[in-house]
Amino acid sequence: MSLAQTSPAAPSPVGIDARDIHVDVRQAALDDPSEATLAEAVVLMRRRRLSATDLVQAYLERIERYDSTYQAYAEVTGDAALAAARSADRGEGPGGVLNGIPLCIKDNYFTRGVPTRCNSYIFEDFVPDEDATVVARLTAAGGIVLGKGQMGPLATTRATKPNGTLTTVNAWTPDDPAVDPGGSSTGPACAVAARLASSSIGTQTGGSIVLPSNQQNLTGLKPTMGRVSLHGVIPLSFTRDHAGPLARDAIDAAIMLQVMAGPDARDPRTLGLPNVPDLVQAATPVVSRHGAVRMRQATRIGIPADFLTDRKELRTAFLNTLDAIPGVTLVDVTYPADWALLTGTFNAARLAERTEPFRHWLRSDPAKFGVSLLSWLQGLMLSGDEWITAQRAKSHLLREVLNGIFGDDGCDVLLQTEPVPFDILGLPEFGFPIGFDDDGVPVGVILGGQPYEEDRLLEVATAYQALTDWHTRRPSDPVETARLRSATERLRLSAKEAAAASA
Repeated sequence: MSLAQTSPAAPSPVGIDARDIHVDVRQAALDDPSEATLAEAVVLMRRRRLSATDLVQAYLERIERYDSTYQAYAEVTGDAALAAARSADRGEGPGGVLNGIPLCIKDNYFTRGVPTRCNSYIFEDFVPDEDATVVARLTAAGGIVLGKGQMGPLATTRATKPNGTLTTVNAWTPDDPAVDPGGSSTGPACAVAARLASSSIGTQTGGSIVLPSNQQNLTGLKPTMGRVSLHGVIPLSFTRDHAGPLARDAIDAAIMLQVMAGPDARDPRTLGLPNVPDLVQAATPVVSRHGAVRMRQATRIGIPADFLTDRKELRTAFLNTLDAIPGVTLVDVTYPADWALLTGTFNAARLAERTEPFRHWLRSDPAKFGVSLLSWLQGLMLSGDEWITAQRAKSHLLREVLNGIFGDDGCDVLLQTEPVPFDILGLPEFGFPIGFDDDGVPVGVILGGQPYEEDRLLEVATAYQALTDWHTRRPSDPVETARLRSATERLRLSAKEAAAASA
């Protein structure tokens, strides 16, 4: 099957309107458009206090000034973005809830007429003739593509050049490229954190939405497998790839996912599923007349035994905040006895899946895989019976999670210490910030949910963010751009390091 298709993109099945978005606009957003959340920008444009042209221009100016340090973008489509913004201001654009909102698109999503290289020698000359379904839905809702976000080679590691040279930095530590920016969606995450885009979309196979969110003070939502179409996304794993937003807060993530989600005939994984819930409502806090925040629905939040073994002080404060919210019940959760085996050893099954679409290149020119080649070769070493055994293990793990952890005596949502188990199972995950470490690097948590219950995850994060301000913090702008760019270029992942870090 060809990686490129030519059928028209499916429209979003769920309609939301700018009039559905109600948030208080902070003074920082009034002073600087690039400080505005997506929701704040929607409100400001609805009130005619901000134009799409001014918003796009603000981001393009920051990209011009700072992206040589951040290296968040693989391609910037500034002229097209400005033209789209001017059309939106004249009322000639598609309209929609995202009308005039500038977005960064991870470089493994097809973008019509714009290079989609997937940070790989294989796709270095690839220019799609159509948009991925998700991109088409975002632009049909009025979103404006600012450019393509840097990523790990073929979505395997943090963003590097295909030869392993590091590119994108953590927006909070631009002077230290060694600080982990999190996962292969590094560029889209950095673009939002560094105020180079209002919001972005990434993909996750082994944590690459929630981990960059945790590392860069963002709010990222990996939906249930099938909730969002993967048509037009260059694959890494057929059973584990997920498309989702990297945003500044819960309401922004909800707006993005509401537009992105829904059935698409060109991706059968999206068909026959429960309807997409009202995510925007789920991300709207429930507040009494006296200002007290409560849960929209009673929720049992599971805490595994190892949750406080790391970041104990920050995580304890986080739990104390949750525990004080009416409607929240914290419950202890015990992992199944075979948890480490099922989520560790059998995790290697993903390596076989990534080789299947790329066997031609592995046979004809393996050098095209650059620094990530070892992890692709590992996939060739797994036999068919080993892969089948891993699928049986996955079914067993899913049964233990749904009937045990999420059973009648368990919890509704689960706090996690790492994302892989729910990536294996295709269950939804939500990453959001809870503070900073002693070095000023953001710290976040990962909340896992039951199938198609993205709204429940949003409700928990929304209640927490209504009581805290971590998600409103922004990093300082970088200095000494030339020196930092040179420092970044001197660091390079080896093939062994890339294999060890591979999603």
